[in-house]
Amino acid sequence: MSVPLTEAVDPVDLEDYLITHPLTMDSGPLRDLLEFPPDDIEVVYSPRECAENCSEMDPHVRDCVRSYTEDWAIVNRKYHKLGTGFNPNTLDKQKERQKGLPKQIFESDEAPDGNSYQDEQVMCLKTFWACSIFDLKNSLPDALLPNLLDRTPNEEIDHQNDDQRKSNRHKELFALHPAPDEIFGFESNPSQINLFISIFSITYPSQDVFLVIKLEKVLQQGDIGECAEPYMIFKEADAAKNKEKLEKLKSQAEQFCQRLGKYRMPFAWTAIHLMNIVSKNLLETNVVLFVFLHFVLERKGSWSERRNSSIVGRRSLERTTSGDETCNLTSFRPATLTVTNFFKQEGDRLSDEDLYKFLADMRRPSSVLRRLRPITAQLKIDISPAPENPHYCLTPELLQVKLYPDSRVRPTREILEFPARDVYIPNTTYRNLLYVYPQSLNFANRQGSARNITVKVQFMYGEDPSNAMPVRNMLLIILITEFELVTELMILFLNRSPDFHEEIKIKLPATLTDHHHLLFTFYHVSCQQKQNTPLETPVGYTWIPMLQNGRLKTGQFCLPVSLEKPPQAYSVLSPEVPLPGMKWVDNHKGVFNVEVVAVSSIHTQDPYLDKFFALVHALDEHMFPVRIGDMRIMENNLENELKSSISALNSSQLEPVVRFLHLLLDKLILLVVRPPVIAGQIVNLGQASFEAMASIINRLHKNLEGNQDQHGRNNLLTSYIYYVFRLPNTYPNSPSPGPGGLGGSVHYATMARSAVRPASLNLNRSRSLSNSNPDISGTPTSPDDEVRSIIGSKATDRSCNRMSSHTETSSFLQTLTGRLPTKKLFHEELALQWVVCSGSVREAALQQAWFFFELMVKSMVHHLYFADKLDAPRKNRFPERFMDDICALVSTIRSFPCIFSFCSPVQDTEMIERLNTSLAFFLNDLLSIMDRGFVFSLIKACYKQVSSKLYSLPNPSILVSLRLDFLRIICSHEHYVTLNLPCSLLTPPASPSPSVSSSSGFSTNVQDQKIANMFELSVPFRQQHYLAGLVLTELAVILDPDWGSPEVINMVHNLLSSHDSDPRYSDPQVKARVAMLYLPLIGVIMETVPQLYDFTGILCTSCVTIDDYESEGGSMISQTVAMAIAGTSVPQLTRPSSFLLTSTVQKYSPSDRSLLICLLWVLRNADESVLQKWFTDLSVLQLNRLLDLLYLCVSCFEYKVRKYWLVAFKFPRGMEWDSDKNPGTNAFGSQENLRWRKDMTHWRQNTEKLDKSRAEIEHEALIDGNLATEANLIILDTLEIATVSVTESKESILGGVLKVLLHSMACNQSALYLQHCFATQRALVSKFPELLFEEETEQCADLCLRLLRHCSSSISTIRSHASASLYLLMRQNFEIGNNFARVKMQVTMSLSSLVGTSQNFNEEFLRRSLKTILTYAEEDLELRETTFPDQVQDLVFNLHMILSDTVKMKEHQEDPEMLIDLMYRIAKGYQTSPDLRLTWLQNMAGKHSERSNHAESAQCLVHSAALVAEYLSMLEDRKYLPVGCVTFQNISSNVLEESAVSDDVVSPDEEGICSGKYFTEAGLVGLLEQAAASFSMAGMYEAVNEVYKVLIPIHEANRDAKKLSTIHGKLQEAFSKIVHQDGKRMFGTYFRVGFYGTKFGDLDEQEFVYKEPAITKLAEISHRLEGFYGERFGEDVVEVIKDSNPVDKCKLDPNKAYIQITYVEPYFDTYEMKDRITYFDKNYNLRRFMYCTPFTLDGRAHGELHEQFKRKTILTTSHAFPYIKTRINVSHKEEIILTPIEVAIEDMQKKTQELAFATHQDPADPKMLQMVLQGSVGTTVNQGPLEVAQVFLSEIPNDPKLFRHHNKLRLCFKDFTKRCEDALRKNKSLIGPDQKEYQRELERNYHRLKEALQPLINRKIPQLYKAVLPVACHRWMLILLYFNLAQVIFKNKNSAGMIWHKEDIGMGTGDSSGSV
Repeated sequence: MSVPLTEAVDPVDLEDYLITHPLTMDSGPLRDLLEFPPDDIEVVYSPRECAENCSEMDPHVRDCVRSYTEDWAIVNRKYHKLGTGFNPNTLDKQKERQKGLPKQIFESDEAPDGNSYQDEQVMCLKTFWACSIFDLKNSLPDALLPNLLDRTPNEEIDHQNDDQRKSNRHKELFALHPAPDEIFGFESNPSQINLFISIFSITYPSQDVFLVIKLEKVLQQGDIGECAEPYMIFKEADAAKNKEKLEKLKSQAEQFCQRLGKYRMPFAWTAIHLMNIVSKNLLETNVVLFVFLHFVLERKGSWSERRNSSIVGRRSLERTTSGDETCNLTSFRPATLTVTNFFKQEGDRLSDEDLYKFLADMRRPSSVLRRLRPITAQLKIDISPAPENPHYCLTPELLQVKLYPDSRVRPTREILEFPARDVYIPNTTYRNLLYVYPQSLNFANRQGSARNITVKVQFMYGEDPSNAMPVRNMLLIILITEFELVTELMILFLNRSPDFHEEIKIKLPATLTDHHHLLFTFYHVSCQQKQNTPLETPVGYTWIPMLQNGRLKTGQFCLPVSLEKPPQAYSVLSPEVPLPGMKWVDNHKGVFNVEVVAVSSIHTQDPYLDKFFALVHALDEHMFPVRIGDMRIMENNLENELKSSISALNSSQLEPVVRFLHLLLDKLILLVVRPPVIAGQIVNLGQASFEAMASIINRLHKNLEGNQDQHGRNNLLTSYIYYVFRLPNTYPNSPSPGPGGLGGSVHYATMARSAVRPASLNLNRSRSLSNSNPDISGTPTSPDDEVRSIIGSKATDRSCNRMSSHTETSSFLQTLTGRLPTKKLFHEELALQWVVCSGSVREAALQQAWFFFELMVKSMVHHLYFADKLDAPRKNRFPERFMDDICALVSTIRSFPCIFSFCSPVQDTEMIERLNTSLAFFLNDLLSIMDRGFVFSLIKACYKQVSSKLYSLPNPSILVSLRLDFLRIICSHEHYVTLNLPCSLLTPPASPSPSVSSSSGFSTNVQDQKIANMFELSVPFRQQHYLAGLVLTELAVILDPDWGSPEVINMVHNLLSSHDSDPRYSDPQVKARVAMLYLPLIGVIMETVPQLYDFTGILCTSCVTIDDYESEGGSMISQTVAMAIAGTSVPQLTRPSSFLLTSTVQKYSPSDRSLLICLLWVLRNADESVLQKWFTDLSVLQLNRLLDLLYLCVSCFEYKVRKYWLVAFKFPRGMEWDSDKNPGTNAFGSQENLRWRKDMTHWRQNTEKLDKSRAEIEHEALIDGNLATEANLIILDTLEIATVSVTESKESILGGVLKVLLHSMACNQSALYLQHCFATQRALVSKFPELLFEEETEQCADLCLRLLRHCSSSISTIRSHASASLYLLMRQNFEIGNNFARVKMQVTMSLSSLVGTSQNFNEEFLRRSLKTILTYAEEDLELRETTFPDQVQDLVFNLHMILSDTVKMKEHQEDPEMLIDLMYRIAKGYQTSPDLRLTWLQNMAGKHSERSNHAESAQCLVHSAALVAEYLSMLEDRKYLPVGCVTFQNISSNVLEESAVSDDVVSPDEEGICSGKYFTEAGLVGLLEQAAASFSMAGMYEAVNEVYKVLIPIHEANRDAKKLSTIHGKLQEAFSKIVHQDGKRMFGTYFRVGFYGTKFGDLDEQEFVYKEPAITKLAEISHRLEGFYGERFGEDVVEVIKDSNPVDKCKLDPNKAYIQITYVEPYFDTYEMKDRITYFDKNYNLRRFMYCTPFTLDGRAHGELHEQFKRKTILTTSHAFPYIKTRINVSHKEEIILTPIEVAIEDMQKKTQELAFATHQDPADPKMLQMVLQGSVGTTVNQGPLEVAQVFLSEIPNDPKLFRHHNKLRLCFKDFTKRCEDALRKNKSLIGPDQKEYQRELERNYHRLKEALQPLINRKIPQLYKAVLPVACHRWMLILLYFNLAQVIFKNKNSAGMIWHKEDIGMGTGDSSGSV
């Protein structure tokens, strides 16, 4: 039965298969692939410091303490980190895997061997070539390869090559294919007054964080200003002068200390802006500050003396750092802060509000702080990174975190933070603290003496003074390690309304009663010692009861103060209650403001939570009635109250819900599995509890969005599941299963995503450091008596049977306790409740399905563990009803996405994605614990449901993406390979229990299988390798031409990368089994070759279309074949276009590279015998497709030169594909426990950093080099296998094999790879010599070129192997026919091509290789007696001579003209060798194209085509082919030099002659098409037409309508451009350049015509040549001759080099003009050029009109422009001297032409016309034409020879005046009204000019007008003759704007000199 790829097949029943197909071996690597390891899942107990012992305590306290002390029962999937969910290509892991990589040597990275050698080579180039042959014979060769000349059997060679190629290979391919809270320490110097070391937490850092330091002093008489004055006015330097005063002050201080030592008063303060000190980046993270202070009080002068030098108001800090000025969180270095000034405390500005104003002023320049008087002191704060676990640490309760090894050490105190806003972190430790903040007291209206007031604060548990409990003043500077019974506040002298700013901390007892209260006693302190006056006198009392209606009382209080002592039993009443007989201050008004804040993990401080916990505990204790506040709840009303309290949980505040989350969820879960018994009835609260859980979970999700991972999972909840949750005991009052009980904290993962302790237990470092690490005791080890009674000793015996505590219970049913001991299991109840729920409850549960799934899975594992069922058969682990519930649940969820995918709003889409992900993770988890066949069936059901909807949707992309995510998560299972049955056989033999030998690999199994089935996505493959089949099916179906969705490629890439790095699969046999799961991948990728990006830059010539491929009937999977598997196909119209494959070339996508690396991994690790047999079964077309794929891989993984790395990383690279540049972390700041990250990809060629260090760049180059080497070695391995598989019928693929080899040689390869590549090439040529020498002649030429290129390598090993390959190539060619003419010709041509095109060609290294080849020939004993050695020597010497020209070319590398001349000369030298001449002509064409000389490039190609045509005409007579060079004359007159008419021209029939690919009809067509393209780029469209005139007959003869259509289209385009660009076309500009001076060598006294680009100015070419030769000879040596006069060399400095540059114009005779009509005609085939030089007879350049002569120089070049060169020698020069009158005639003719052109211009240009008119008749220029007329026409010349010139000039003026008149008439028709005056002025000027000229131009010379024919009858015949002749002349000359008169043609004269 066939199943289409779009449908999922029925999976194999994995459990039954494993039972019926056991492996026979007991151990071994293959055995481990068969089944999950026995220790796959374990329950690990993570101990916490203390176990519980709370039987006598309040049940709520007992439960809380148990939650904080119980050990965690963590489910651990031991091998989970080996799954693909843990990306193996993180940066750190990659670096670890890349250790030990060798550095690959690339020629492109290497400098030549030795600088000194290179210098020596440069110095002796010329002398070396003078005796080159001698030197060649006597030079040293490279090392010879051993045994190269031995006749070794091919099989043995292959075996040796294979062994060498596979040795020392890097094991992991994907390793080569492209990872918080900060602690800062403040530490002090222990000298002086050491204050304290503290740890501060800042959960929400901001720029407004200050460290405020307040100084207090012993109370003394006087206000603060008086007491502080001595500290400010006395200087230390004046101590001797003020000795008496100081002694008096000291005496007074001693008295005050003795009497008032326990009282304090405010003194001074300062503040440090921490954010400026630490880092601005502090805003981004939670921070812990480690502060260590010491203080020194100094006297450094008065305020007035220090005012100018003080930095108060600017910055009162002196900062010294040992690190950088600006620290960031990751590189913070120790720093020392020195505070030099304190501000005197103002008595009336002690409140926090006043302080905030001061701090705001500190942040900006302000005069407020400058007005404050400073007290000079010094405070040093040392800042350094604090350790993660500081030693000697005290908790906020002042308990040692761990016992101190040395009690004398100063401890570090942890300061509890009160964050600016709520911190949502569950309680994890016992804490019960109360903070009291007295704020202000108002005794203004109190009668009596009450001025120096202090407040005594006591925490009382009764009215008796002995009932006081410990309290602590947090602002005392003395180091107190215990709480005191009383604390007193500071005193303000003579202040009846003091403000307070102190903090008192109280440790609350675990259980509070109504008698616990705070007592405040107010005292007046007498500062002056008086008789009978006590030191302190009570002046008032007030108190705060701690409980109100059973709840802790906190908040702001404004309390009345009693004047009398409170009466008995006052503690249960509030002071607001008016007690009878008591006196109150200010009539019982509130006068004392105080705030009370609780930090407790016992008191919820939320009424809804209090009620719920109270009711639940009442059920547990069966204590009725229940008192909650003022309510009394009886048992008969308990059910309703309990249900209402459960539903009311949603009304509770979020912060207390989060704090007590663990306990709350534990109680709700307990209600699900243990329904209570109320009034004898079982009350089922399961659904209500389930609904409450769903509501709480959704509430956390909505309100704590920042606490979620990328899948929307709240980290608080994931940590609860991972750590805290355990299977609840169904028996009442017995501990939960396992050694511990309930525990609690937070992590993200269902089952042991990591064994790493979660960092979320840090409480974000906001509560206490002792709780920030589970390894540090969260519970004090030195508690008081009450806490010791709560927390008992640690349980030590954990080795008991894990079921003992689970089954332990009382001997009788404890029904009276309110719970029945039912046997419910939580996962079963949870599944049931979920299935039966409906409406909003179901929707709420689906919103956070992941939570219930993960809870269910952990419950299942705990059940299996505690019931000893982890080793039980999977089919027997869970009951059928539970599995039915799972099926129903999965069915509900899998239908959910399809419902919403039609509308898909954003929020629904997010929910669908979460639901899809949750379901996938759930099934992933079930694969570890349930019947895997059952889970596979669930996966298939999900697939089937999605597939049924997929093709019916207009846009199925959402569903496709969901399905891919689903599959990716399923496949991330750590035992993915085992789940795919890698050891199964697709076609099982008859034996019911086949076995697999542990050592045989595939060899014994594949014989019984059809090999092709292993490479197809057949139904058996997809059934037995179920998950791999799904993945590869997705790849085959989803791939689209645009790679629109690379997720499936990333999934395959991720899987293979994970397998590659998995230590379980490191054995080659095992890896081969894994690779077997992906063999169809080869076929899938082969099918997509037309869609892959063309990394080569050219299309693969052998690529075939999909239609061709399908018609071949190959075994690859195509879309139509896939659909046809089932006999039906999905109608194309109903399928989205993304499912259709096309053969269009794609843009680059990183997915292409990922796909190809996956292919290489499979080819590398698959069993060679299987690949070889499959290759044997493939057709030629399929094999060619595979070779195309390998060809593509070579280019894809080509190494980038290190220079590229150094440049490329200064900006983001183009191949940068990383969709997740800032990967998120989980709740604990770690990525260790991440599940699958769908947006993480391995290929990270691009990196986030814009700039990298050189070391990083070098490392990336190292990796890229190793990847390129390994990829190409895999390709080489595959080529070897393919070659072995070749049969006689498939020998045609050998050309493709060779093509891939040659391509790899042409790419940038390492020396290591090239050695193996040359070895493979030698073996291939040895096995198939006829391949090169008879069939693939073109590839023979390519091979010679590649070998020669590597023969010139700078790396000796590459040269050795290349020389060996080249020598063997010659020898094998010789052995075929005692001649190696073909190789000789190809090598010579290759060298010519190499020399002409390679920039880095090194002739010295090639010389060594030539010597090596000579050495091989000399040592080849077998062929010594033949002519072979002599032929080799002749070839080597010939190559050597070519190199001599190379040296000269290198010398002129920067001189393009000279370089082309040299190449021209070399090509000329090969006139008798057509192949080589053609090569050099093509080299020249390439050089011209580089410089954008497209016309010259086209000429080179035309010459090449003419050369080919010449020899083709000798070989065969085809009428449609051009008849040699003659056919090309219309294109270029130069082309005749390609004629093969010389006697020494070789015959094309001779072997090796004209054997190149261009000497064919196709080659000729290709050359002509290239020529046409170059002509088109040059803008010479007429030449394009001439080229196509040669091409069209060829295509017509071949009936090639497509080509003809293309040609005519291009012709139409060319002619259209001629029309549209008329008047706008510009070709070259020409200059005559002469070289004078011996420094030019051969160029001395040579003249050339240079062709330069259009619109090149004389200054430009002058600057270029002067600059170039100036660099060569020296700027002082080169001089440019500014004029164009003939150069007298005798007058030149022999030590200088002179260049004369003159602008020249094309010159044509009159008869030529009739054929040169268009602009193109006048700029093509140019051989004659002219330039003019003005001079006078006395040597001046310019003189008066009557003495101004002009010299016209006409140059004739040896060839016509354009030519194959841009400069051509001047072969002939002639000069014409013009007399002054002739110069005047030319000038007037030019003016007349300008007027005629401007007049007849169409469309008319008024501006140009007026400009020309102004220059002709304007008043300012009238003297120009008029002066010419007056000089030459005022008198008739005496010399008769000048008569004709006189007459011609006269006629010119006639024409001139006529043209002026026409121009004026034209201008009049063009101007507007505003220019009429201008027109009249022009006309007046014209008339004046005409009048002045009239007598001059009307004077005729009589001798010129004598009658020649006196007979009247003949006169009319003569007139007619003249008239006809004039018409001809007019036709030719009118284009120049001339008007001819009868006088001009000699009419009416008998003077023969005047005749025409």
